[in-house]
Amino acid sequence: MTRKTAADFDPRILDLFDGYVHGKMSKRDFLRRAGQFTLAGVSAAALLEALQPDYALAQQVAPDDPDIITERVSYASPDGHGEVRGLMARPTGPGPFGAVLVVHENRGLNPYIEDVVRRCAKAGYLALGPDGLTSLGGYPGNDDDGRVMQRALDPQRLLADFFAGFEHLVDHPLSTGRVGAVGFCYGGGVCNALAVAYPEMACSVPFYGRQAASEDVPAIEAPLLLQYAGNDDRVNAGWPAYEAALQAAGKTYEAHVYPGASHGFHNDTTPRYDEAAATFAWSRTLDWFDRHIG
Repeated sequence: MTRKTAADFDPRILDLFDGYVHGKMSKRDFLRRAGQFTLAGVSAAALLEALQPDYALAQQVAPDDPDIITERVSYASPDGHGEVRGLMARPTGPGPFGAVLVVHENRGLNPYIEDVVRRCAKAGYLALGPDGLTSLGGYPGNDDDGRVMQRALDPQRLLADFFAGFEHLVDHPLSTGRVGAVGFCYGGGVCNALAVAYPEMACSVPFYGRQAASEDVPAIEAPLLLQYAGNDDRVNAGWPAYEAALQAAGKTYEAHVYPGASHGFHNDTTPRYDEAAATFAWSRTLDWFDRHIG
């Protein structure tokens, strides 16, 4: 079966789907509104199914890759939910290693994000992917339920769970203490928040995430690599003010917009995946880590 891409869908369908996965409308509302744009013989329910992730497509680095070591870990989060579980991966060898916190989207530590953790380890880093749904039993095995679970959490305690993950990497015996972060969608917003909270942060790479408030920008010291999709009006609306604040404060940053790409373009499990944009954005990410984490 030929893999579908964003080009196979009416852009209005993709906009509605973005609203659905970010809690702006119910499944019933999505189906009702998407029905206006369906082709003959194709139901709105079939369109929704076609847009769902296929995690068989996600694996770029196998869990048993001989160049890395993976393990399930937990760490304390006293200001969050008490304890957080996650996936840690690192290169074989004695270390220490520069470290990367990998922050998931709005649905928990799914197989795509686990693979990103392994990709970071394969690139030479000690990588940690926390599961923000730990307090509710962890990622439930599907994204729809994961989104519902994540929306049920107190946002400040959830953010504290990721802050604690950053601190865990700073203090980890296999870490050099130089820690960066990469995150996607919700996780991109966390990456911006981390940069505000931790001036000692080595670098931060938010993919299409909510920007930090302009009044918080002076606190940022970490070099930022900001990755945006061209077809993502909802997130991109906050970029001009953020860029103006970064420029006014003299911060170190690069921003890249990938024309024609949709929100979620790096996620290689859904039709919104854009291979060219994702490959280019990831190569820039690894170069940023190499420059600022070492």
